[in-house]
Amino acid sequence: MNFCSACGQPVIFKIPEGDNRPRYVCDHCQTIHYQNPRAITLTLPIAPDGRILLCKRNIEPQKNYWTLPGGFMENDESTLQGALRETWEEARVKADTGELFAVISVPKWHQVHLFYRIQMPDFSFAATEESSEVKLFNETEIPWSSLAFKTVECALKHYLELPKAGFSVLNTSLSG
Repeated sequence: MNFCSACGQPVIFKIPEGDNRPRYVCDHCQTIHYQNPRAITLTLPIAPDGRILLCKRNIEPQKNYWTLPGGFMENDESTLQGALRETWEEARVKADTGELFAVISVPKWHQVHLFYRIQMPDFSFAATEESSEVKLFNETEIPWSSLAFKTVECALKHYLELPKAGFSVLNTSLSG
């Protein structure tokens, strides 16, 4: 960051008085520019027959790798609303509700990934501009070596352990 978004003057990187971390600060208007992690909201869609829906990414990063539908949360929406919106945008799956089952922090990338388990109302889904292919997988068919992100792998493994361990929300952090 070079200039203040409030007044346009140059900013400096320093620890503001009363704070404990360096921040971009405008000495002209005294605005402190906080930079916070971005929320990534995703779903794990479960078909009526129990299979899991995955999307093959048609965009970078990780184009042509499999993932769960999701993306950046927008302003003025809840985490669940963001996850459901992204699921529609990437897989044309319409759901009304979901339950949080994993929260994975990725400090290296300044992100927090929130995964919701949703029940697909039927077998309706489709590829979109963001997903070149959308497909249902049972546990033995999941393309583990072709998953786009470590967080997706971690969330899928947690979900597959739930029947054995009972329901719990995974809350963890990944290094990369």
